[in-house]
Amino acid sequence: MRITALPLTVLLVAAVSAPDTVRIAPPYLDAPEMAAQRAMPHGTLYSFIMHSRDSRIYPGIRQRDNAVTQRRDAYGNRIAAPADEASEAASYRREVFVYIPAGYRHGTEAPMLVVQDGRDYAARVTAALDSLIAARRVPPIVAVMIQSGGGDAQGSERGLEYDTVSGRYAEFVEREVLPRVTALYGVRFTHNPALRAAMGGSSGASAAFAMAWFHPEWYGKVLSYSGTFVNQASPVDPASPRGAWDFHARFIPGSPHKPIRMWMEVGSKDLHWQDPEPTYHNWPMANDRMAAALRAKGYDYRYVVAENAAHVDGNVIAQTLPGALEWLWRDDVHATRSRALLSQAPRAVIE
Repeated sequence: MRITALPLTVLLVAAVSAPDTVRIAPPYLDAPEMAAQRAMPHGTLYSFIMHSRDSRIYPGIRQRDNAVTQRRDAYGNRIAAPADEASEAASYRREVFVYIPAGYRHGTEAPMLVVQDGRDYAARVTAALDSLIAARRVPPIVAVMIQSGGGDAQGSERGLEYDTVSGRYAEFVEREVLPRVTALYGVRFTHNPALRAAMGGSSGASAAFAMAWFHPEWYGKVLSYSGTFVNQASPVDPASPRGAWDFHARFIPGSPHKPIRMWMEVGSKDLHWQDPEPTYHNWPMANDRMAAALRAKGYDYRYVVAENAAHVDGNVIAQTLPGALEWLWRDDVHATRSRALLSQAPRAVIE
């Protein structure tokens, strides 16, 4: 089927192979919601530091640099090393950014969005939420944007947190991060998973999906850019020997449907887009397989393929983020729900 992409669209582009799969094409232009408007209410962005010495779940590691950890396959992908050779104990500090919407009343239960690699997304998420909340296109959401513990890929603290196929990272957020946010800023978070979302790019996206997959009682929405649904877990776990590749190869097809809604994107020229399947490291292929697995099991999902876009392409994010958030929260924008959270908001926000 021939696809013709309209040049200035955001998400309303021709379907590819399924109703919930769309293509977008250059030029990628910032969505109007990303521009600051003085007339509308603005939320407040805070930040604080967490130290490895205070964590029971992630006391801290870093990659070792040796002959074993330097090994690569023929396509440049890391070959996982044994845990005792890949990593060593090390301390870290992480910054956590917290966006609280204008008019939030302390102590009121709020919808929430947890974002991995928080520093990379804080400005864009803040701009998008300010616009969408003011227009009542999403409910008043508190965003908790968490920086990783550092490094990247196998053997690193970031890799341990994001690429591990388990519920451990979600448990870290729930038990160690969110209570700090509540203590510092008086925010209470809803316990309704349908009003709680996880977001990230690359390995942060696979972490976001793992949060919902292993703890659907906590998270019912996922937003993924260039998801690392590939074999990058370290240390290797016999329960998922191909790392996050096993989400679409085994876990989703072989498990009962879970109450997860997912918006996901990949660039057509994303990482290792020409690598063969046996590497389990082709990002576009992995995301195609992820969308197919979700479709086969009847999940509520939207899959966006960005033509000629690279890995976690900033221009694509700036174009699509407001629409992605609105699509994820499309059932949760009623003024009656907003009124409970925004006690002193201007008439432009709450009638």
